[in-house]
Amino acid sequence: MHQPLLAHITRYVPLTAAEGAWLVAQLPVQTLARKELLLTEGQVCGANYFILRGCLRTYLTTEKGTEQTVQFGIENWWQTDYASLDTQQPSQFNIQAVEPTMVVVFGCGVQEEVFGRLPQLERYFRLVLQRVAAATLFRFKFLYSLSGEARYHHFNDAHPEFVQRVPQYLLASYLGFTPEFLSKIRARVGHR
Repeated sequence: MHQPLLAHITRYVPLTAAEGAWLVAQLPVQTLARKELLLTEGQVCGANYFILRGCLRTYLTTEKGTEQTVQFGIENWWQTDYASLDTQQPSQFNIQAVEPTMVVVFGCGVQEEVFGRLPQLERYFRLVLQRVAAATLFRFKFLYSLSGEARYHHFNDAHPEFVQRVPQYLLASYLGFTPEFLSKIRARVGHR
């Protein structure tokens, strides 16, 4: 069950079969139903989650009461609220399953033991976080420098798997416009 995680780790750092077996014994798997919350705003985030199957979204609720999606994650991606996880302060975000989802739970309670026994995982997570930081900066550039239609086309070209899997209203929320605007764009380019 943990094989996708082990394959992901070994793309970045070496891990022996014995180390992998020990690691997976420390990391439980959790399943979520569609729309089930993995993290609720106000709750302290206690883990980093590796997605084995399914799709997660991170969102916040605006002052107007609307949900603003800020991140999606699919198979072989990590997702968490790093600020809450690091500071152990209440989260300002929700993490929800968009579809039935299965995740590996890397709880903060086992982190130090894992990093002490497998120090190469600190390098692995540094490399993963560098990619997360780069993607976040690129997302800001894309939100502030492209028109709504250009944002859609860029996202569709870069991540066609999301466009097919994520409900239109969530995709619109992530791209920063209304579902109606997204529907008009998709109608112009022939998506159904």
